[in-house]
Amino acid sequence: MVENMPQIRVLQVLTSMNRGGAETMIMNYYRNIDRTQVQFDFLLHRSEEGAFDKEILAMGGKIFHMPPIHPKNYFAYKKKLKAFFAAHKEYNIVHSHLNALSFMVLSAARENGVDTRIAHSHIAIESISISDFFDKNSENKTLVKDLIFSRLKHKVAKQATHFFACGIKAGNWLFGKKNNSRYKVVNNAIDTSKFKHSEIESQAFRETEGLVGKKIIGHIGRFDNQKNHLFLIDIFSELSKLNDDVVLCLVGQGDLEPKIKEKVASLSLNDKVLFLGVRSDIPKIINAFDLFLFPSFYEGLPLTLIEAQTAGIPIMASDTISREVEVTDLITFLSLEKTAEEWAKITDEALTNPKRDTIAEIKKSGYDIVENARELQDFYLNVN
Repeated sequence: MVENMPQIRVLQVLTSMNRGGAETMIMNYYRNIDRTQVQFDFLLHRSEEGAFDKEILAMGGKIFHMPPIHPKNYFAYKKKLKAFFAAHKEYNIVHSHLNALSFMVLSAARENGVDTRIAHSHIAIESISISDFFDKNSENKTLVKDLIFSRLKHKVAKQATHFFACGIKAGNWLFGKKNNSRYKVVNNAIDTSKFKHSEIESQAFRETEGLVGKKIIGHIGRFDNQKNHLFLIDIFSELSKLNDDVVLCLVGQGDLEPKIKEKVASLSLNDKVLFLGVRSDIPKIINAFDLFLFPSFYEGLPLTLIEAQTAGIPIMASDTISREVEVTDLITFLSLEKTAEEWAKITDEALTNPKRDTIAEIKKSGYDIVENARELQDFYLNVN
């Protein structure tokens, strides 16, 4: 690295800086790069303050806001986007995390002379069929959105100069298998030291929440169709019939939260399900889980499953998720075609599995943040 090199400012483009997977991932990198060499600024699509905004500003980052991307304000949005890049010629690297919608930002960046335009894929949406609209665990509004994204994704490769993905499945989804030699897998790396299992942390959480002596089933994810919370509640309902000591802790928020709470109440599970909201103490919470339940319809490469494996806890996950996430033997993949009763039976059996130290395995698999941050920093410094 050249000494005294002028600082490079990279524009990171996301929806908002709340505690989602992509947002947590980019913050992990941001905390671990040399910010005298590379600084991050953020172009966000929500006006409200996000969970990470104060930390970004404290680390020297700038935050700019755009209106949400919506068909009703499409032309006004494009106009504001062009005006932004015309006014901010200081950015020669734009790194977009908007998946299929990245084409809009990167197109405006290209028109304003930005040389390095990175499209980063964080999801891999499964193919949608007519029958999906009749699935009781699906939300039609979300299915329509996913269908639109699947139709728009081909535009991204035409506007990006560089392709990034959290995993092979996510890369193939956004850029196509024909481009699998062009995209770079950027690991959803974490600070492994924060997630190493601690019985002290686990016990502290249990005492605070009144869960001493309980078996804690955990899930972390926003409340939307992708995460399949309705089926998750069905699984837990069946599990509670097999094991009276289980409780379910749900971390996150989202549009479907009222519907999930309604279902919990209808199944008389209110005393067994805790809605913890958005939390900043994720390592402490994961430490307390006895099992991580993750029946998503689709994912890219979920950061939370890397965190859970680092904490050494067993995981039950849907087989729609990329096998790249299996960096230890703690994950059991199950088909979403299996019934809730079948999931519950296998989950109950897995609750007897002990937690174990997996730090060495996680580091060997390439998911420790220190080396990954150095690689991304070097990319930014040398790409131009």
